[in-house]
Amino acid sequence: MTANDYLQMGFYLAVLLLLVKPLGGYIAAVFSDTPNRVTRIGAGGERFIYRVCGIRADEDMGWKRYALAVLLFNVLGVLVVYALQRLQPWLPLNPQHFGAVSADSSMNTAISFATNTNWQGYGGESTMSYLTQMLGLAVQNFVSAATGIAVLIAVIRGFSRRSAKGLGNFWVDLTRSTLYLLLPLSLLLTLLLVSQGVVQNFKPYLTVPVVQTTTVSEPVLDAAGNQQKDAAGNALMKPVQVGTQTLPMGPAASQIAIKQLGTNGGGFFNVNSAHPFENPTPLSNFLELLAILLIPAGLCYTFGQMVGDRRQGWSLLAVMLVIFIPLLLACTAAEQAGNPLLAHLGVDQHASVLQAGGNMEGKETRFGIVNSTLWATATTAASNGSVNAMHDSFTPIGGMIPMWLIQLGEVIFGGVGSGLYGMLAFAVVAVFIAGLMVGRTPEYLGKKIEAYEMKMASLAVLLPCALVVVGTAIAVMTPAGVAGIANPGAHGFSEILYAVSSASNNNGSAFAGLSANTPFWNVLLGICMFLARFPLIVAMLAMAGALAAKRHVPESAGTLPTHTPLFVTLLACVVIVVGALTFLPALALGPIAEQLMSVHSISPGH
Repeated sequence: MTANDYLQMGFYLAVLLLLVKPLGGYIAAVFSDTPNRVTRIGAGGERFIYRVCGIRADEDMGWKRYALAVLLFNVLGVLVVYALQRLQPWLPLNPQHFGAVSADSSMNTAISFATNTNWQGYGGESTMSYLTQMLGLAVQNFVSAATGIAVLIAVIRGFSRRSAKGLGNFWVDLTRSTLYLLLPLSLLLTLLLVSQGVVQNFKPYLTVPVVQTTTVSEPVLDAAGNQQKDAAGNALMKPVQVGTQTLPMGPAASQIAIKQLGTNGGGFFNVNSAHPFENPTPLSNFLELLAILLIPAGLCYTFGQMVGDRRQGWSLLAVMLVIFIPLLLACTAAEQAGNPLLAHLGVDQHASVLQAGGNMEGKETRFGIVNSTLWATATTAASNGSVNAMHDSFTPIGGMIPMWLIQLGEVIFGGVGSGLYGMLAFAVVAVFIAGLMVGRTPEYLGKKIEAYEMKMASLAVLLPCALVVVGTAIAVMTPAGVAGIANPGAHGFSEILYAVSSASNNNGSAFAGLSANTPFWNVLLGICMFLARFPLIVAMLAMAGALAAKRHVPESAGTLPTHTPLFVTLLACVVIVVGALTFLPALALGPIAEQLMSVHSISPGH
């Protein structure tokens, strides 16, 4: 690694950390119980929305009512997105005349976007109409992100309130998340992306001549559309000259802005943020990358301010950075080291004038290795499914790190809201472990952690782990599961493990190489995505409701400080140990085995 590599990573992290306090303070003001300059600006619009929707803004919901509102709203979103896909041939804004999406793919996509996962088994520019992209997918990008923020705010109120029955009003929290935070930031980022060349229009796709005509082979079809074969049974092929190229158009910039800010990640185009119309320049790459971690990082400060101790928020952010930075460095080093198999063949992977060298397969030359690995680690840490390089083409260790970041539970930044309330579940587990060590009832933020809270926190921590392990086992034992593998052996297992991990932790990024748009995979991953989102939300709200009803316990000599380096270390170790104990055996069968086989091919005697 070169000084330039460290400079790029350091600059990104520095800008991100500089924005944490102002954004976090702003979000805290948005959800403050008392009127302030922020909420007064949009008070008229808020009241209009509440009046039209019949919302009683002063209603304080208990955790069960809050959870019911979350579930009803999101199930409705699933049904709307499903209907848009199935009916799109008869709906407007479909200049390419795309047909109806299959039932299993529509179900998978509807659940995917409602759960903030944005797993995509289809190519956006060849499947979805403009109306489906905007009214279905882009709207869900807003409301699924707003749902995560609303649930987090309710959980924070559980810690900050004393002897209270309610956690706030879901409809108010949802409205404020969208109106004051997601909409203004998305508008600003959209304008910046358009300035960089990201497309934003309603034009039909353009057919343009290519610079140089090429010849490709295509199968010979009969009148019925069946492929013809010769006497030996070989497929007949014919040469076809290609002199034109179809350029996809559409309202991409507006959807890309919210997909990154809301840690959604679903691409307007099939290759996502590697597409030059979605991410054309180094500046657009930096802005999109900054948007991915911006709100999750800022929410840490919001948490500290709302519980009355900003040190608590900084300590949680420190835990995220303590885990994130070493994994970022390790991923970058693995890719810079290059592919050992190519080195064995005598290929010089360090002769590029653009890079210090290394594994450039599957990466855009305009971004290079550092910006590819920085994106890969940030997007998998943040529950954001976007990619600007193909993780399937990473080295075994380089690809394992994004996979393991997902498997840690999407709490290292994580999704907007969901990442932090997931980390709070780990924090409850950590203080419980510390309490067992000293033989004392654990406390966190002045609330005693008892059996009920531990059960809910444990459910939130362990359910995604169980979904990954069980889902992967089902896939590798089922003919329909292994049928989509593009590569045999350890790498093929990694493709399956990554896909199930991505769905079961609501990340949405794909390892590539796995043909997952089949009824088997659409149903399996749809179930994983649903169970990874909503049961966890119910468990966290149940825990928050129990905590809100408790009285504040004053600190004493036996209270474990939860803002010190000691607690940061303890919490980081708990997150890492849970991830290691659960997934190390599976990783040993996939990327670790693949790495060992690569080394063995170089040194057969070892």
